[in-house]
Order: sequence, then C-alpha cells, then structure tokens
Amino acid sequence: MITTFLVNHASAVRVLFWVALVALTALGWLVHRLRARRALVTLAGISAVGVLALTMTPAGDGGNGVFCTVQFSVPFQGIDTLANVALLFPLTLFAALLTNRPVPVVAAASGLSAAIELVQALLPSLGRACDTNDWFMNTVGAVLAGLLSAGIITVDRRQRTRRAHATGPTP
Repeated sequence: MITTFLVNHASAVRVLFWVALVALTALGWLVHRLRARRALVTLAGISAVGVLALTMTPAGDGGNGVFCTVQFSVPFQGIDTLANVALLFPLTLFAALLTNRPVPVVAAASGLSAAIELVQALLPSLGRACDTNDWFMNTVGAVLAGLLSAGIITVDRRQRTRRAHATGPTP
C-alpha cells in the first residue's frame, strides 16, 4: 500500500525527500548550536531504531535464492534510490554532530550498511534482498550527511571563536 502510494506520487516524494533533508539539517544545526547533547543522543537513537526497523523487519520474498546481487551501476533514479539515500542520512548527521567527527561516523555508517546487507543475505527468513546498490546509495546518503555536518561544525566553531575574541579575556 505504501509502495503503491509512493510510486503513484513520485514527484511529490522527490520534493518531500529534499524538504526532509533540509529540515533534518536545520534541526541538527539548531541542536548543535544550542549544544544540546541529550537532544542529539535522542535524535541519533531514534534514527538508529528507524534504520533497524526498516531493514530488519520481515517483508516480501527477498532475494529469491540469490545470496547478494552485485551491481556495478550508479542507480541515481527511482523512489527506492531516494529511500536508500535517506535511510542513513539522519543517523549519520546527528551522530556526526554529536561527536564532532564526521569522517569516522561516515565510515561507521557505510560499515553499518554493509552489515545490514550481509544480515539480509544470511537470513532469507527476513524476506529482504541483499544488493550492492543499496549499500552504495546508503553510503551516498551518509557522505551527504557527513559533508553537511562538517559544514555545520566548521561554521559553529568559527562563530564561537569570533564571539570569544569579541568579548575579550575575562578578568
């Protein structure tokens, strides 16, 4: 039912995808700027639960006996591509802002995606298919989140430094 709705409203889904990414980035920036670490922990935790719920709940008929579909293509089209890009975006964004270390978080997110694909391949009872394009597009989303979080961290550091220099030393 959801898949049918998404396919029938593909243009709206594309717009909502970008709106969601902008909204999540703005939320991350606000929470980071306020130094609300608990909020970042909560947002990262909710995002992690979402990733697990979307990838580890039983669904469909899976890979039809294929261990893992290995593709050497760049699938930058279709609703499933947007879903794969979006899957790890929030988790990566909030975790990178929490740790102030985007590069290791992006690497961990890519590793998490590979682990998810491996579990989906090893557990056919999940009814999910392992596909290298899923891993690739998940990693694209993680890299996008990492780049945005690096920008947020850099801007916030510069602003804090400027404020510290503007107020001068405290007596």
